[in-house]
Amino acid sequence: MSLKDKKIVVTGGSRGLGLGLVEALVEQGASVTVVARGAEALEAVGARLGVATISADVTDEDAAYRILGEVRPDIVVLNAGATPRMGRLDQLKWEDFSIAWETDVKAGLYWLQAALNLPLKPGSRVLVGSSGAAVTGSQMSGGYGGSKRMLWFMAKYANGVAQEKKLGIRFQAIVPRQMILGTGTGDAAANAYAGSMGITPEQFVTRFGAPMPPRAFGDRVVSVLEDPQYAEGVVFGLNGDAGVTVMEGAAA
Repeated sequence: MSLKDKKIVVTGGSRGLGLGLVEALVEQGASVTVVARGAEALEAVGARLGVATISADVTDEDAAYRILGEVRPDIVVLNAGATPRMGRLDQLKWEDFSIAWETDVKAGLYWLQAALNLPLKPGSRVLVGSSGAAVTGSQMSGGYGGSKRMLWFMAKYANGVAQEKKLGIRFQAIVPRQMILGTGTGDAAANAYAGSMGITPEQFVTRFGAPMPPRAFGDRVVSVLEDPQYAEGVVFGLNGDAGVTVMEGAAA
């Protein structure tokens, strides 16, 4: 489907992967609203790309309902998330271990509930940002891998609710399959793993193959939204070499 003039809300769209996606969406002529906490970063992206911006905490339940109710988007991309504290399992306090659960999963719950309960209009799509850590784990980032797998599950659960309620809304999970430098989480993870191995972060990320910087990530998400072959799938892997791969197709 064409993204021209589609109303799209991107959480966490003022930096990192979210910013790369916003740039790609703007190039396609979409009407983008960026939601993030940092006023300065929002002002910069708004001025440079001409997008609407809303300063809000994505873990605020009222904000999720208010923003989706006011914007009435055709597409929502839940990209916002916290950078996990890095460390071995025997070194992390619960407060560090649970950061992604208290931010990424909590925000995911509220925004998915808002999409289902308002509800969004039939034909809407909600993309939920997951991670390759949801597939293989991430032993240096505490509960991060589990939180991203939970978001993957939640996208599937939301599809079930939408079907039961006959809402006509599709929920899909996006899974970057590699660490990406230039993002908070990617830099933190690459630094931690590279440091434990005595190599540089740049050397470490080469094991993932071709790089996928934030803008390339954005172009791949645009492909998921525009290409009819991805309309019905539930989980999509993204990387620099293979592009977009279907990890889970639509349920029968």
